[in-house]
Amino acid sequence: MCGIAGVVFKDNDLHPVGRFMTRMLDALQHRGPDSAGFALYGGLGLREHEYLLNIEVKEKPGLLDEVKTKVDTAFPIESEEIIPSVENYIIYRCKVVLESFSQLKPLIMDVDKIDDVIVLNGAHSFEMIKDVGLVKDIAARYNTEDKIGTHAIGHTRFSTESIVDRYHAHPFQSYIIPDITVVHNGQITNYWKIRDPLERKGHIFETNNDTECIVHYIADKLSQNYSLEEALEQSVKDMDGPFSYIVGTPNGVGIAKDQLGLRPGVMAENDEVFAVASEEVALREVMDTSDIEQISPGESRAYTI
Repeated sequence: MCGIAGVVFKDNDLHPVGRFMTRMLDALQHRGPDSAGFALYGGLGLREHEYLLNIEVKEKPGLLDEVKTKVDTAFPIESEEIIPSVENYIIYRCKVVLESFSQLKPLIMDVDKIDDVIVLNGAHSFEMIKDVGLVKDIAARYNTEDKIGTHAIGHTRFSTESIVDRYHAHPFQSYIIPDITVVHNGQITNYWKIRDPLERKGHIFETNNDTECIVHYIADKLSQNYSLEEALEQSVKDMDGPFSYIVGTPNGVGIAKDQLGLRPGVMAENDEVFAVASEEVALREVMDTSDIEQISPGESRAYTI
């Protein structure tokens, strides 16, 4: 059944978004015990052309050195960090400088060719944190509560279709345009009808997870100069099935819900914060919920800063 959440601070200043999102997702933990994830925007402070890679590496002799050599040969590594994970894996995080965003996906695909290695994400304006396990355990592992930013989305997962691992944890990311992410609760029943035209246009899918289909769809629309509001509205018309999802962009968040309203969703705002989640209990972690609003069937909304 999964839990989704998003929060935007309206002043576009830095706030403890990691702490707020951790609390929101922990309040939704009952909706998904398998894995959890965060996309925290605005706090990385990277310079132009700098990108942060998160790479899952199995603990095998020499494997991490092979990964470092592969990355550093293509683009010199500026900084690096090793984060312990679970199940004999580590997360190798490194910062590289690219000449253009178009170089990011080929670099990721090249590193992915190494056995027992998966690039979880590459980003410029947001930090991706996702792993298997419970929200509080993941938050402690990655020091999530100390992260600052302007806005964020997050997810707690109850897997119904695909395997439980870090890569299939939400958020999902598209590399069609920079730093678009999606968290999703539900099912896209016309998945192949949405996916096929995107693949014919050259979009590369890494999984059969329908959330990946959503993030490619939204990124494709944005690349065609749709506004976020227009892309969300069109997705509700084009996609079938029970779903609600939140999209994160460098400039804000958006929410969309299926036309029959088969998945829950609520939102609220005050002078400082706009927030959205599967249940009111998550919104209480960031604001007074006296003026809570149910997301209507077929409704979409975007909040940009």
